[in-house]
Amino acid sequence: MVLEATMIVVDNSESSRNGDYVPSRWEAQSDAVNLIFSAKTQANPESSVGLMSMGGKGPEVLVTLTTDLGKVLDGIHRTKIRGHTHLATGIQIAGLALKHRQNKSQRQRIIVFTCSPIGENEKDLVKLAKRMKKNNISIDFIAFGDLDPEDTKKLEVFNENIKGGDGSHLAIIPPGPSLLSDTLVTTPILSADGVAPRGSAEEGGAEGGGGGFEFGVDPSTDPELALALRMSMEEEKARQEKEGKKAEPQGASLEGIMEENQPLLGGQGEASGGAGGDKMDEDKGESSEQQKEEKKDGDGDGDKMDTA
Repeated sequence: MVLEATMIVVDNSESSRNGDYVPSRWEAQSDAVNLIFSAKTQANPESSVGLMSMGGKGPEVLVTLTTDLGKVLDGIHRTKIRGHTHLATGIQIAGLALKHRQNKSQRQRIIVFTCSPIGENEKDLVKLAKRMKKNNISIDFIAFGDLDPEDTKKLEVFNENIKGGDGSHLAIIPPGPSLLSDTLVTTPILSADGVAPRGSAEEGGAEGGGGGFEFGVDPSTDPELALALRMSMEEEKARQEKEGKKAEPQGASLEGIMEENQPLLGGQGEASGGAGGDKMDEDKGESSEQQKEEKKDGDGDGDKMDTA
């Protein structure tokens, strides 16, 4: 994992008010800054990120190098949209901020968002690029918006003169239906940090097991989430097995019970079957025997009277 100190330079000029990106150029930058911070700190927890603006009256350092995302988000919310950009001055101030980093083993990188016309001439930009390369500072440009071909050419020339071993990239992202941050993850600026496009984990999980990772989560980047998902699955599995074992004896006991086809009550409202039914049968038998005996006695008396 690369250990880096990164200064993010945002474009807060009047051009960032444009709504050709969802929901606006400024809001799209804010979302992308959040994504870049997460990518850098997840790649290496000891990496730090700073934030500065280059619009208005002049560049301003909003947040010095930090590992606290809350400070960076607060710096974005405090930024006001105004004026025009100062690209060259902003890059120089970002280089000074990196020079005063506490951990000197961190590699130096500047990520610049630009969506407005570039006032500097090509010659000055080439000198600046060579100076930054001499100081071992890598610079990535994220050019978005409706840029003129002349501005695009200036950025390409700058990129050609600063390319080094650590890699400096230029990403030109035209307006479209996709979010700026979603397009940014497909560029070498973030793909070099092992950041997968949003939604790829879900698609990979549905097609082939999350791109080789269980639950579609790389344990090396987010071990706590991977552990929580694994424990949740094991608990659910144990619960289902426990419920299955409880259901088995109940089914077996019900199978041994025969259904009764007899009505619950007899013709006179008495309970049918069981002890009550047996007792009624015995009573009926006794009464029939008594009737037979009475009939025999009556027949015998009649015979006696005839003889007399």
